[in-house]
Amino acid sequence: MVFFHQEDISYRLRHKRALSTWIRNAVEKEGLKVKAINIVLTSDGFLFKMNQKYLNHSTLTDVITFPFENPDGVAGDVYLSLERVRENAKAYEVKLIDELHRVMIHGTLHLCGYQDGTPTAKAIMRSTEDKYLSLRSFP
Repeated sequence: MVFFHQEDISYRLRHKRALSTWIRNAVEKEGLKVKAINIVLTSDGFLFKMNQKYLNHSTLTDVITFPFENPDGVAGDVYLSLERVRENAKAYEVKLIDELHRVMIHGTLHLCGYQDGTPTAKAIMRSTEDKYLSLRSFP
């Protein structure tokens, strides 16, 4: 199951059922099964504090992923800063919803085992994000 939450912000996320199906299908195309993925929309401040507390980073970020220990499938929390996503959408000149979906699938791919710490891994991650973004069947 894929669940959507908000922490310290107010945002009306549309197409939750379609988003859940899309994320689940992406995980299944990776040869894995979804157990429980929580997508949590939050603010810069909230995510900044998490970044400091859990990762010892004092920077803003658009996404932090916390995988659960679950050998029977993909499970974890994906925290997204809606403020960062908005800024990135503006900087990259893309629609907010497209950038939001990119960050959602990015976090999900981390839960599937993808990394982005090297140029090669980052290119693979970006290509895989693009593949799954192209498979959306909703606005």
